[in-house]
Amino acid sequence: MSKTIGFIGTGVMGKSMAGHLMNAGFPVVVYNRTKARAEDLLAAGAVWKETPAAVAQAADVMITIVGYPKDVEAVYLGEDGILANAKPGSYAIDMTTSSPILAERLYEEGKKKNIHVLDAPVSGGDIGAKNGTLTIMAGGDRADFEAVKPILEAMGQNIILQGKAGAGQHTKMCNQIAIASNMMGVAEAMVYAEKAGLDPEQVLGSIGSGAAGSWSLSNLAPRMIKGDFEPGFYIKHFIKDMGIAIESARAMGMNTPGLALASSLYDKLSEQGHDDKGTQAIYLLLKGES
Repeated sequence: MSKTIGFIGTGVMGKSMAGHLMNAGFPVVVYNRTKARAEDLLAAGAVWKETPAAVAQAADVMITIVGYPKDVEAVYLGEDGILANAKPGSYAIDMTTSSPILAERLYEEGKKKNIHVLDAPVSGGDIGAKNGTLTIMAGGDRADFEAVKPILEAMGQNIILQGKAGAGQHTKMCNQIAIASNMMGVAEAMVYAEKAGLDPEQVLGSIGSGAAGSWSLSNLAPRMIKGDFEPGFYIKHFIKDMGIAIESARAMGMNTPGLALASSLYDKLSEQGHDDKGTQAIYLLLKGES
């Protein structure tokens, strides 16, 4: 029988990811702070658990994808957390975008209890989660990575072990730094096209496959044009990610001017009440409609 997987965090991305694991034949037990967000999975055969501790006690492999580093700490640490309740020899994979320092701490705490901990944040947004094509950036021991790779392959396609514990999170910071400046450029380009009296969709047809091409241009610019600002990835979570990246860069003595500018623009969107919109809503700010 397949290893039982405990999945904690069935939000915008987690719900699809857990669904792919079930489709791959893995028995899945789930927990989410809001049970309603897990109802579709429960209807499909997932088993509900009332606490993270109960998930850890029932599973051979735990996967978490929650909101913030503080949520990761709450799920993993303390008497009711994963590390205090998981079976010796089990695996815990945190797929939240979180702090590299925290990832290292969880790895060390897990080691004391013979629990194999990896950090494995993802990229690809709601589309990648739905299609099972996420990029997965892992940090941890190679033997642990190889042991859980078949599980990761049910959720993603580009799966790379980047190095020791924390390396997955550092790689995700590289990803978010690149996206931050790119999102500004994509939104500016679409606003410019409209101001110039062009058809934005035709403009995308020309520039999307050229040197300006990017995931954000292909997937999020069409949403901007249609006025679709539903979250594939929440602004509030992107602000969190940029904060972690800025803090990590400063610790390394690095200046990140593009990231700083993007962070300031998204802070303005947050102040205007747009936390729960998708990151493509930066278009509203640059167009003057926020």
